[in-house]
Amino acid sequence: MNSLLIGELAPDQPSFEPNKNKQLTDEFRELRATVERMGLMKASPTFFALYLLHILLLDVAAWLTLWIFGTSLLPFLVSAILLSTVQAQAGWLQHDFGHLSVCRTSKWNHLLHHFVIGHLKGAPASWWNHLHFQHHAKPNCFRKDPDINMHPFFFALGKVLSVELGKQKKKYMPYNHQHKYFFLIGPPALLPAYFQWYIFFFVIQRKKWVDLAWMLSFYLRISFTYIPLLGLKGFLGLFFIVRFLESNWFVWVTQMNHIPMHIDHDHNVDWVSTQLQATCNVHESFFNDWFSGHLNFQIEHHLFPTMPRHNYRKVAPLVRSLCAKHGIKYQSKPLLSAFADIVHSLKESGQLWLDAYLQK
Repeated sequence: MNSLLIGELAPDQPSFEPNKNKQLTDEFRELRATVERMGLMKASPTFFALYLLHILLLDVAAWLTLWIFGTSLLPFLVSAILLSTVQAQAGWLQHDFGHLSVCRTSKWNHLLHHFVIGHLKGAPASWWNHLHFQHHAKPNCFRKDPDINMHPFFFALGKVLSVELGKQKKKYMPYNHQHKYFFLIGPPALLPAYFQWYIFFFVIQRKKWVDLAWMLSFYLRISFTYIPLLGLKGFLGLFFIVRFLESNWFVWVTQMNHIPMHIDHDHNVDWVSTQLQATCNVHESFFNDWFSGHLNFQIEHHLFPTMPRHNYRKVAPLVRSLCAKHGIKYQSKPLLSAFADIVHSLKESGQLWLDAYLQK
């Protein structure tokens, strides 16, 4: 068994869930069995084939725009918007393959995950897996969910953690203004200023050579197709405009379901409760579904992470009933309200930090 030993649990980390809601957990298991009997864990090949096709067609349209209409400002901007859409939508599609929710076998899911995230986006599958699986295990749990690692060095997140930070007299940033500087260092900067460079450090440090090969295939492809049209400077300008637009799209969508929700240390509550307290939904519509890659159904996605996304709306009424039965708030809101709630929650937690920081 020594080969399977990862390490010892910390003294404050019990091997059981002391705050487990047994009735909720048992009824969720029954719901999971019902969902499987309904066939909601089976993917529609047509849905995902058409989804990939629309990404590839937009990719071709971006290049054709410059080739047919020239490289003046208007076609340049149209091409940038099309490429940003390609990158954002490919990001949602790689998420599907990464969750093994498309193909019947893990082998094909992993292969297509490499193709979409590596060849279409230029990012490593291993990096995404490393971060995203931790996020799903303990969403919004400090030091366990890497998606909230910006606390405390850039932002003060959540009511509990912000007050704790203030009482400790820690001030890495002027958190009471974080709802303002979020617009500068959050949506526009995450991809072009951080992810774009860190992913190369990740694969080289960990010797993920297969991932690096897939990534290089992306950079070679876009270089050979766009440099002849735009020249090196024009190509670099286009590339970073695309990353800037994609970054805004990515951050607003991925944070709207989590940042306004409960953020705290891990208190070892049961898995179902952990998922529900950290997630909220955005109202269903054709645009919202497409724009967010169906991550507007964040509650359903976290409860059924391997479910194909086109079935979220079918399972949503069952999840809503389960929440109502147990007195758990099932939050769903309009898209723009969800965006605004990110800023409101940052303003609130920043003020809580300031009040605690100034208190003697």
